[in-house]
Amino acid sequence: MPRATTRPQPAGREPGAAPAAPLAPTPSQTIGPFFGYALPFPGGGQIAPAGHPDTVTVHGLVRDGTGAPVPDALLEFWQAGPDGSLTGAPGSLRHDPATGAVIGRDGVDFTGFGRVPTDADGRYVLRTLPATAPAGRPDAAPYLAVCVFARGLLHHLATRVYFPEHATANAADPLLGQLPTERARTLLARADGPGRYRFDVQLQQTADGTHEETVFLAFR
Repeated sequence: MPRATTRPQPAGREPGAAPAAPLAPTPSQTIGPFFGYALPFPGGGQIAPAGHPDTVTVHGLVRDGTGAPVPDALLEFWQAGPDGSLTGAPGSLRHDPATGAVIGRDGVDFTGFGRVPTDADGRYVLRTLPATAPAGRPDAAPYLAVCVFARGLLHHLATRVYFPEHATANAADPLLGQLPTERARTLLARADGPGRYRFDVQLQQTADGTHEETVFLAFR
């Protein structure tokens, strides 16, 4: 016949005591960011060889959908070499052969690759050679390719930086040409002094429309 049983009491509770308050759920979290630990490397923003007379500076701000700066984003840049080559040169991520520590680029060769974290104010700085169009792409305007990693993004975002002095080439570029003028403008750096350009990355349009979302690209 059925037999009554007594439910075991949790350790530390007296029989008949009121049940303990439920534990609060663990807050949800996105993946990362882990960028500050392993991904940045010495001289990551110094793509141009040391002392190169043609060095230009590209700088800007990464903002989120509220217009607030993103202090823990990471931007990767790729660009064609001065001859339009996309092969680049090795040497961005050199390691010390004895300790294995990352010692960064050698400061001589142009590798065409840079990796730059934003600072506490959401700003980044890149020093590189002037952009060129990829070889074999006579219809393309000079540009920098950019990959953006940031908190809240489970997938990176890809975009480009075009430059104002190439107005004729920009007008004929197959990507810029298919965008409305106001959207194409989000891919255009603006001159900010001799050899200096400002390019901000807006991850999402702000509610008041003050900052329009940067055009991001999907590759197929």
